[in-house]
Amino acid sequence: MSDIKKWDVEDPKFWDSEGKKVANRNLWISIPSLLCGFAVWLYWGIITIQMLNLGFPFAKSELFTLMAVAGLTGATLRIPSSFFIRLCGGRNTIVFTTALLMIPAIGAGIALQDKNTPLWVFQVLALLSGFGGGNFASSMSNISFFFPKKQQGLALGLNAGLGNFGVTTMQILVPLFMTFGIFGGEPMELVNTSGTLIGKIPAGSDAWIHNAGYIWLLFLIPLAIVGWMGMNNIKASHVTPDLPSPAGSFGIISGMLAIGFLTSIFGLWLMLPEKVGGSGFGVSKWIVLPIVIALTVFLLKLIPGQIKGNLSRQYKIFNNKHTWVMSIIYTMTFGSFIGFAAGFGLSIKVIFGYQHVLVDGVMNHDMANPDGPSALMYAWMGPFIGALIRPVGGWIADKMGGAKVTQICAVVMVASAIGVAYFMQAAYASPTPQEFFVPFLVLFLILFAATGIGNGSTFRTISMVFDKEQAGPVLGWTSAVAAYGAFIIPKVLGEQIKLTTPENALYGFAVFYAVCIVINWWFYLRPGAEHHNP
Repeated sequence: MSDIKKWDVEDPKFWDSEGKKVANRNLWISIPSLLCGFAVWLYWGIITIQMLNLGFPFAKSELFTLMAVAGLTGATLRIPSSFFIRLCGGRNTIVFTTALLMIPAIGAGIALQDKNTPLWVFQVLALLSGFGGGNFASSMSNISFFFPKKQQGLALGLNAGLGNFGVTTMQILVPLFMTFGIFGGEPMELVNTSGTLIGKIPAGSDAWIHNAGYIWLLFLIPLAIVGWMGMNNIKASHVTPDLPSPAGSFGIISGMLAIGFLTSIFGLWLMLPEKVGGSGFGVSKWIVLPIVIALTVFLLKLIPGQIKGNLSRQYKIFNNKHTWVMSIIYTMTFGSFIGFAAGFGLSIKVIFGYQHVLVDGVMNHDMANPDGPSALMYAWMGPFIGALIRPVGGWIADKMGGAKVTQICAVVMVASAIGVAYFMQAAYASPTPQEFFVPFLVLFLILFAATGIGNGSTFRTISMVFDKEQAGPVLGWTSAVAAYGAFIIPKVLGEQIKLTTPENALYGFAVFYAVCIVINWWFYLRPGAEHHNP
């Protein structure tokens, strides 16, 4: 049966006799579903590089908006997604939200076949890619209910870490599948040098960029079927006591996601320039994000009937100060990981793929650098390391305590961010920026590794600080706030690159990490802390 009525994993006898088998089955179906969510959410970071290489008629700044649109929407959709499990059940939620990913995947496959497709079409598809970002909150909330507290660090680390492999998998598969016509359609000719994991591809070669969308259908269709056949809804009182029918669940999820889309569109309209479909008001992102978050939470609470009562109960997490503390700390780790994953490839392309030379006394950044590294050869490395090491972070935190591991990671992040900034500055002022690429890459990979370990350790802290009813929604909520890193970091990098000072972005991030060191110490490491090194 897909619905489980008795569920008490803190009872060792129940866990060994029944719970472990069911929990592991749900975990190993959840992981590839989440992987595809990350892939579809963030594939614009690779698609936009190839759009530049193929000569699509868009400015670099316009292409940066596609990642910003996907980033903001995916993060906002995590807010309603945080509460889906208690309202709709784990099986119903994961299967339906995984199936929704087929919509942007098919749309991208169609739109990318024509260079004359207008920018607004790509913006709508980037908006719909936000489905994949939202899925993380519901997936993590769901898995937290399946495992006992003492094993949640590793279980959540596996779900998130291997799920995050969607970024790396996408960064490897998309460039590779764009080199041959597996799904038919006419190829386009490369205007600039491109590349894959194994090397550069010269200008003049054929590319099937539309495969970047279609390839995910090979995974999403069977995953939706396997999830429906193999996953479970837990009807216990602390999970989903009032489980609706599958059709009812799908309706609730669709309505709540629609609220997230509306607030995202409003926020983007306030912020974006008129030439890319915005209002032209140029409202600061630091003002827009709190407006979008508050508006989403407020509108969700206006939903009438049983949903309103259920949400009111779950909204009690906002009365707990540790919800806000962990939101900040998790933004440091996961927000950095997802933001750097979104902007890493395009940063390599823009900083090292062009020569930076003085022309008539003015620094020029538009001359292609024939000796520059291929962004598509290296973009996968950082997310790969960050995702691979994430379960290790959960496992170490289970042994050492979450806050102590997080503190060590934060110190490493401060140092490596400052180092990356130094070499960014040197490269962006040099006619031969490739000379600085190796130290830039090594330090960035260290930064990714620290975010990955820190991701695992923060899960451990959350699972220990909050009770079993609150832990799931808190995991979802903190991941929602942190996911705005996928919007903020590419946006800040794009702005600073435009100002010719990309290093300032990394210096700013280093200051934020230093503040998080103080916060983490005060609440979880100082003598007399309420929860000492949980």
